[in-house]
Amino acid sequence: MAEHENNRGSSSASSAEVSVKCGRGVATGESSTSGRELAGDGGAVLSNGGSNSSGTAGRNVARVNTLPLEVLSSDIAEPLSSSPKMERSKTERHRGNTILAEEAAQIFDDRIPVQQKLKLLNRIATVKDDGTVEFEVPGDVEPQAFGVRSCTVYNEADDEPLDSTELQYIPPLQIVILIVGTRGDVQPFVAIGKKLQDYGHRVRLATHSNFKEFVLTAGLEFYPIGGDPKILAEYMVKNKGFLPSGPSEIPIQRNQIKDIIYSLLPACKEPDIDSGIPFKADAIIANPPVYGHTHVAEALKVPLHVFFTMPWTPTSEFPHPLSRVKQSAGYRLSYQIVDSLIWLGIRDMVNDLRKKKLKLRPVTYLSGSQGSESDVPYGYIWSPHLVPKPKDWGPKVDVVGFCFLDLASNYEPPRVLMDWLKAGPKPIYIGFGSLPVQEPEKMTQIIVEALETTGQRGIINKGWGGLGNLKELKDFVYLLDNCPHDWLFLQCAAVVHHGGAGTTAAGLKAACPTTIVPFFGDQPFWGDRVHARGVGPAPIPIDEFSLTKLVDAIKFMLDPKVKERAVGLSQSMQNEDGVSGAVKAFFKHLPHKKPRPEPEPDQVPAPVSSHFFSISKCFGCA
Repeated sequence: MAEHENNRGSSSASSAEVSVKCGRGVATGESSTSGRELAGDGGAVLSNGGSNSSGTAGRNVARVNTLPLEVLSSDIAEPLSSSPKMERSKTERHRGNTILAEEAAQIFDDRIPVQQKLKLLNRIATVKDDGTVEFEVPGDVEPQAFGVRSCTVYNEADDEPLDSTELQYIPPLQIVILIVGTRGDVQPFVAIGKKLQDYGHRVRLATHSNFKEFVLTAGLEFYPIGGDPKILAEYMVKNKGFLPSGPSEIPIQRNQIKDIIYSLLPACKEPDIDSGIPFKADAIIANPPVYGHTHVAEALKVPLHVFFTMPWTPTSEFPHPLSRVKQSAGYRLSYQIVDSLIWLGIRDMVNDLRKKKLKLRPVTYLSGSQGSESDVPYGYIWSPHLVPKPKDWGPKVDVVGFCFLDLASNYEPPRVLMDWLKAGPKPIYIGFGSLPVQEPEKMTQIIVEALETTGQRGIINKGWGGLGNLKELKDFVYLLDNCPHDWLFLQCAAVVHHGGAGTTAAGLKAACPTTIVPFFGDQPFWGDRVHARGVGPAPIPIDEFSLTKLVDAIKFMLDPKVKERAVGLSQSMQNEDGVSGAVKAFFKHLPHKKPRPEPEPDQVPAPVSSHFFSISKCFGCA
């Protein structure tokens, strides 16, 4: 998940390897669990976030800032045989799992039946012990060979900068913001919602019940949607991939996703639960881990604008953060593969929603992101100084800047914290927000020993992970419950965290050298971006967290040249206003006139195909 919490390049893959995050039992290989068993009653499942913490991307869904997005299982027509293929030699397995151009083209051909695509994906993929699904790309091919259309390179003249966008008067709208994820996913949208209110619009932020007080305190209307962010985060940390580690976990995760998507329509049209004031959305803003946002917008015939804190639009400049691929020929393909796995993972639940609640025809085929360009505009919540907008993203896609919610101005730090800060040099912050830590006592001991070895003072954020349980108190360690990052990081010399987009943004804005310890999802992507800018060491995957690596990371961050680069990046970010940029992007893409109404279901003789509604539209891939 991307995270904007007070709590979210390079690759370790081989030169020709695409590694899409999944779990045991979906492909040829290492489990005798069949696809049917993994799929449960209805097919596949999707989770948000979940990249291999030991691999990096060149994501993530949702998270979730928020939870990013992954397939938990796929509804394969027949059980997979595992043991004979398990015994193949490494050479045979690699030869058998090399993805050929004609096979890749079949995956994204909407004329190929879904079951055939599933069998193809299972034949060409090898499931690794770490939960990744790998297949090889020949090293001498062009992207077009995989059925990936050559991407258009846009000139600056084709794309009007948001700063130059003139805001025309728009009559007051009722806008619903649908967000799935952790607090880090919710927080930037609270800031966007408040800005929309300043322009006279009525804003309802629909998210998990856990964040009701946070949303209402900010002055926005609140409506609950399904899903528990703590359950979702615990699941992703435990499994690290698309699929559960065992069939017993599938019903829990499927229920989470079903609760989310079935709660969206009421969030868009039901009266306020507390006041009873009527509400009917004129426009929808959402993040991709909501899963059903496009379908609800289609049913209500209202415009949709998707914002996210990680790349979700295909590009040839870097791979999808939920994949691993080193070869540039596979970058754009990686988005299509993730799209396919997501759609195959959720299609049964989505089609049930479409038929039973939205009164829409089922979506029958998948075309992939190489299909017709999406009409859904996308806005990406990060600084273009950290990740510039790719040249093959068109005018429907904006990079708006990081969206900060000003919490520091109203924060009064406790006296004991202020006294501790004044008692010595600036400390190093270490914390992992709302992410659960598997061995908190062991990790706490490593952190304390690393601080002692490097002679540094440190603030440990206890968070949801349970860090900070010390056998004896140390005067160079301060244990913190909660504190706004935009205030706290200004008091710190450097920061160590999980790599949520929002936490990363807050540290960089405060000119802090940064070490990222990714757990899943897009966090390895942000770790790579930080390292590529020279403002932090290479990311330390949570499974590789050790005293030696943390000591080396602290020494790297204390280098004056690293601090100099962090100050330079911070100065570049100072003039950015991501919240205003997001609002301008939203206004810019609003239709100037109402779209023509869609024909009623009984007027259309055949089920809708992917030409009418493709996965690229479902997840905003342009």
